Amino acid sequence: MTEATVGLSRREVRAAAAGVAVTFGLNGVAVATWFARVPAARDALGLSAGSLGLVLLSMSLGAFLAMLSAGEVTHRLGARRTVSVSAVVVASGLALAGVGIGAFPSVALTAAGIFVLGYGSGLCDVAMNVEAASVERALGKTVMPRFHAMWSLGTVAAAGLASLVAWALLPVTAHLAGVAVVVAVGTLVAARTYRFEGEASHGRSSGVLAAWREPRTLLIGLLVLVLAFIDGHSFDAAAGAVVFGVFVATMTFGRIVGTLALDRWGRVPVLLVTMLVAAGGVTLAVFASHPVVAVAGVAVWGLGTALGFPVGMSAAADDPAHAAARVSVVAVIGYTAFLAGPPLVGLLGDRVGVLRALLVVPLLLLPALALVPALRRPAAGDVKIVR
Repeated sequence: MTEATVGLSRREVRAAAAGVAVTFGLNGVAVATWFARVPAARDALGLSAGSLGLVLLSMSLGAFLAMLSAGEVTHRLGARRTVSVSAVVVASGLALAGVGIGAFPSVALTAAGIFVLGYGSGLCDVAMNVEAASVERALGKTVMPRFHAMWSLGTVAAAGLASLVAWALLPVTAHLAGVAVVVAVGTLVAARTYRFEGEASHGRSSGVLAAWREPRTLLIGLLVLVLAFIDGHSFDAAAGAVVFGVFVATMTFGRIVGTLALDRWGRVPVLLVTMLVAAGGVTLAVFASHPVVAVAGVAVWGLGTALGFPVGMSAAADDPAHAAARVSVVAVIGYTAFLAGPPLVGLLGDRVGVLRALLVVPLLLLPALALVPALRRPAAGDVKIVR
């Protein structure tokens, strides 16, 4: 029994779960809002494809740096305060980017804004996953994939809103500033429900450096690296919006209902099956002779990739005393896939065609099956709430 769970009622833990879900959703809204307005930024600033790529890289750099430091920050401040700080950082970055696109057009200002946005989002990513893992342990059942489904739903909602805003010709600055206010206020309110500050080890070393030397943590990180690569990001450049929507829809559905399978059969067998399903889905999508069959393959692919990333986060946080450090390490390793995935598919696509390049997915998945046993829970039982 951990210090954080003593004296918590079921109602308090459920309130914390709702707060974490809102945090995930609003983080997805913030990130997707920026990406939905990238075409507007390109046109307003007169950016070439190469210049736009460099601007976008600033967000990736911010997120990467955040994940390197997020373990230490979350360890020192606790998940609630870290998420609260990140909410202000995310909102500031989003608003600054809006000013740099519309009110005072400036490439440097826009790049600075999305760097700040990336840093805040990366910081929030680690802290909210640490709190989510604490909630999962307290409830005694798998809920992490459903939190990640909320992130996906947040991105879909943000994309839909951005379409309406663009249709109504609302200025980009007003759009991004408005979303920034909603994200900041909503996240700050949600963070007030967090109840697991006792699982942060104030005053002692965070153990981040030690976590980089732990075989189990590194194996989980490598598995998440592969699963993050195939978690939709490398596919976006290779298909139309409708097909990508099918992928996201089935992935979100898999995260919502997959928790039942995880609780019944456990992490290892479920992940082995879903990874094989993902490999089969992408292979079907590549070799299908009819568009309908190809879309069906994409749907199966999305379903198969649903659980890997969130289960990896849960496994990294199995030990609450070291959760912040280990989640930070796994997040850094996994985020590498978001940076490397699209360029890898692009380079392969130049040689063999984009569609055939997607066969790198099953080629990565099959040997990654050997890493799945690293996700097995430690011998100690889960901690549940006491009343």
